[in-house]
Order: sequence, then C-alpha cells, then structure tokens
Amino acid sequence: MLFGTRSDLEISPVESRDSREFVNTVNGSCSEISSIAGASCQSLSIFYIKDGHILKDLLFFLHVPRTGGRTYFYCFLKKLYSNSLECPRSYDKLRFDPRKQNCKLFATHDDYSIMSKLPREKSSVVTILRNPIDRVFSAYEFSIEVAARFLVHPNLTSATKMSGNSGSKKSVISTLDIWPWKYLVPWMREELFSRRDARRRKASPNSYGDDSYNMEEIVTPLHEFINHPVALDLVHNGATFQIAGLTNNSNTWKVHDVRHCVMNYQTLGNYVLEVAKRRLDDMLYVGLTEEHKESATMFANLVGAQVISQLLGTETVNYNKLEQGSLVSKTGFHTSHNQGNNTSIIEEQNENISVGKLMETYETCVSKLRSTQSKRRMSSLRRIFPANFTKEARRHVPEEVVKQITLLNSLDVELYKHAEIIFEKQHQKLFDSSMPERWQIMNGESYIGSEWEVVCLSLFIFLVLFIFFYPWSHRIRECARLNLRFLV
Repeated sequence: MLFGTRSDLEISPVESRDSREFVNTVNGSCSEISSIAGASCQSLSIFYIKDGHILKDLLFFLHVPRTGGRTYFYCFLKKLYSNSLECPRSYDKLRFDPRKQNCKLFATHDDYSIMSKLPREKSSVVTILRNPIDRVFSAYEFSIEVAARFLVHPNLTSATKMSGNSGSKKSVISTLDIWPWKYLVPWMREELFSRRDARRRKASPNSYGDDSYNMEEIVTPLHEFINHPVALDLVHNGATFQIAGLTNNSNTWKVHDVRHCVMNYQTLGNYVLEVAKRRLDDMLYVGLTEEHKESATMFANLVGAQVISQLLGTETVNYNKLEQGSLVSKTGFHTSHNQGNNTSIIEEQNENISVGKLMETYETCVSKLRSTQSKRRMSSLRRIFPANFTKEARRHVPEEVVKQITLLNSLDVELYKHAEIIFEKQHQKLFDSSMPERWQIMNGESYIGSEWEVVCLSLFIFLVLFIFFYPWSHRIRECARLNLRFLV
C-alpha cells in the first residue's frame, strides 16, 4: 500500500511507482519522505477493498494490545473456530504458515504489514480500538504486572534464566514471545529488580507516598514511562502504527526511520493517519473497548453470524432471521497464551448454533476469564505493594501528565474518533436491517417474544394493574369495615 513493497490492496500504477520510490528514499531526509508519502497517499482515494464488509475465507483479527482483544479471541473466536481451522501459532509470526490447508482464523499482535503473507482477496480484517489515554495507562500497568511476577526470584539473573527456559516449551506461547511485551516486560522487569535492590541497600525506612503512579522507589513512575524511548517507540500512537503497518515488528523494511520522521513531521503523521483510517473503513468489523457490551453484541451479529453461516456451508446470512435475543438494542449497552485443544460450539451444536447461543457462551466465558485475570493481577501486584493500580488511583494522576499522554498520542486520538464514527454506522446498519422484520413480527399474531421480553412485559402489566386497583381495593376494604360496624 503506502509504506511497503507488498501488494496487499489493488493499487494504481501511480501509487505503485510512488510507493517504490518512497521505500527507496526512506534513508533520505524526512522532508523528502514526507513529499513522496503525500503523493502516494493522494492516490489512495481511487481504490478500496472489494466487499470488505463480507466475511472471506480467512478472518484476520488484528489485535491491538490492551483493547480487550484477548476476551474476543478466547470467548468468541476460539468458540467459533476449532484448532484445526486456526492458523498455527497465530501470534507474532511464530511458525506462521499461511499455506496451511483450511486455515481460516489468524489472530495476532502483528501489524497490518502481515497482510503481505495472506491471500489478500480471500481475507477479512477485524479489530478493536480503545481510548488512547486509557490504553497507555493499561500498557503501563500490564507491563509492570507481568514483570512483577518475576519478583519471586532472588535476583534478575535467576528470573531471566527462568523466563528463557519457559520460552523453550513449544506448546506454550509466553507473553515474552509476543510483541510488544517481549520488549516492554524485560525492560520493566529490570527496572523492578533494580529498585528492589536499591530499597534493600537503603538503611532508612521507606516513605512511598500514596500515588501508585509515582512510587519511584518501587516502580518506574508513569511520567518517566511515557517519555522513555521504549514507550515512545512501542506504545504511543501504537494503534495507528499497527494498522498502518509501521511498528518495529513490521514485515516492511526500514519503517523504523519512517516512525521517527512521523514524530518530527506532523504532515507525514497525517498521511499515516489517513492510511490507518481508510483501512479501518474497509474492515469487516471495528469494535470499541469502552462500548464493550454493545461491541460484543455487534460482533456476534456482524461477524459471528457470518462465521456460523460459512462454517455450516450456507452462502449468505439473513440478519432478519437471527434469533430475536441476539438483536442489538438501540440503547448502549498476561501471561501465557496457551492454545490447547479446542472444540468449537459449532462442532458441538452442529446446526442448532445461533447468534443468541454464541452470546450466551461468550458471557459465560468472559465471566470466568475476568475472574482468572483478576486473581492473577492481584497476586502479581501484591509483590509491589503499596503500589496498586485502580480506576480511583488513575483519577489522581496530575492533569499535566494526562495532557502529555494525549499530546504524545495525537494520531491515535484522531483514529479513535474515526473508529467511533464507523462504530455508529455499524450499529445503525445492523439496527436498520434488524428492526423492520422485528417490527413486522411484533405486530403479527404469531409474535411471542424472547424470554426476557415476556418476563418484562408481564411485570409491567402486573405493575400497571397493581397501581390501578390498589386504591380501589383499599376503598372497598374501608366500605366493608364501615358496613360491618353498621350491622353490629
């Protein structure tokens, strides 16, 4: 596309020439790169991915870190696709073989440049985005959480040796194997051991304060983290770079120079942002972490329904005929990454599977997964007590730090705004396609309603009758009491 030599989209001869020229001059000045990138970006407007909103043979889940994607992977995708349909070791290019027969699911933290290895005309892309400020907080917290697990060891040498041994197990994908944690966690681990050793050498009692994000004697403070070269390279504007195919994990050569030019040239950053926006436009589905419940419902209807239809051998999905309980409502609703044996609910349920059943399975799975993650997080953070990362603690982070995070993630802020627009369009499209049929059924004699609707309607009728008849029943009792007195 724009920054690479691959042909992941249908492109014009002009763009193809400009892209090659751009790659060949990446080592030149940033001003030259900006000029060539601008010419390439302008040519993007004349093409698009054909049928981008229809599920193709291969589903590529572009997992932006700290967006809740792991929940989708384990509680949606692993429930829909059995292991036999999943591309092997679908994280960080670990033994990835796109030629595997019947490979239908590819989930990874890799950036969009991995599309150069996928059958472009047969691939659909889905992703989830998160508010950039919250995502930076989460990346900081997760890096510390995982690194703190190693504090059970007496020293850094022992911890490093242990992590090296665990990574040699072929059946397990460790967090340390996955981008960007394979860079962030070792750095944070070294920081934790260094600070722990310094505390032990210190004779006087420690006074840590009450700001968990600024306990420098225990962990790297947030304000230092966001300005560190590692964070600047891996965390800030991470979603934009990942969707544009420009991370340091990219399959495209020389993108490191481009990223640094983007940091210095706003114009070049705008070109990269436009590429990311247009790729979002062409994706099968774009979810939002902050709209978790509605995003999940939408994913089940827009993606899950098509996967079910595809794997059961039908050609099309009629959203109007989906189980009523699955329809989206108008109101808004690490670690080892083991990939053990998995039987999809499609295999278990055969043709009885529905979007409603998928959502039930998802909600059960999410509850268990969150419980496990919460216990593991608490266990890890106990090792760096009194530091404790909570929503309440975030509110006490100085405003100037939050403003700096916002400034450092200006591209992601704009990309997230664009994702919100896409999300609303997806919602409206699904709602419009579902409601006419629903309205028609509700007005027909055969409509019974879903279980929760029947219960709610019954309660509503009971409440109305109670409010209406209670005063009268009270008067009748009074009249009866008076009549009884009269007779006596």
